[in-house]
Amino acid sequence: MTTLPQRTRSALLVVDVQSGVVSDAYQRDAVVGAIGDLVRRARLADVPVVWVRHADEGLVADTAPWQIVSELVPGEDEDIVEKHYGDAFEDTTLENVLANRKIGRLVVVGAQTDFCIRSTLHGALARGYDTFLVEDAHTTEDLTQWGAPTPDLVIAHTNMYWSNQRAPGRTAGTLKSAEVGFTS
Repeated sequence: MTTLPQRTRSALLVVDVQSGVVSDAYQRDAVVGAIGDLVRRARLADVPVVWVRHADEGLVADTAPWQIVSELVPGEDEDIVEKHYGDAFEDTTLENVLANRKIGRLVVVGAQTDFCIRSTLHGALARGYDTFLVEDAHTTEDLTQWGAPTPDLVIAHTNMYWSNQRAPGRTAGTLKSAEVGFTS
């Protein structure tokens, strides 16, 4: 159970699924498809979908690479949180958005696994949220030239690592997209 009082709702948190972030991502189309299905299911269950969009000197706001991928279209009533750091909570409106919607449980999807996804997962859990990563709905690019493991291993390691996360009064773990059950 979340440690956030009276925040019993869930939300789907879609992190950085932007054209310039996922253009060369591992299994891009399958991951974007899984995210699209989760967005559709969340909307049908009246579960808020909250979008996160990154900008920095390499991903300039209001440019084509900064845009959310064309396959995923935020609804008019869905929040888009702008961020400049890996953790989607750092110096953003995310906490206020979630508090206003009484959200205490996050289902996290998006990119990049080894940067913004990991940072946001930790940021959420540390702030008191029940935090679940969808195993087949996050991705990263190939960074092996800088010494990183291959993307499939980064994703597998992150799934294994997050499946064993624990914190007092909070629940964390992983789910396959087909296992995600949305309750508002």
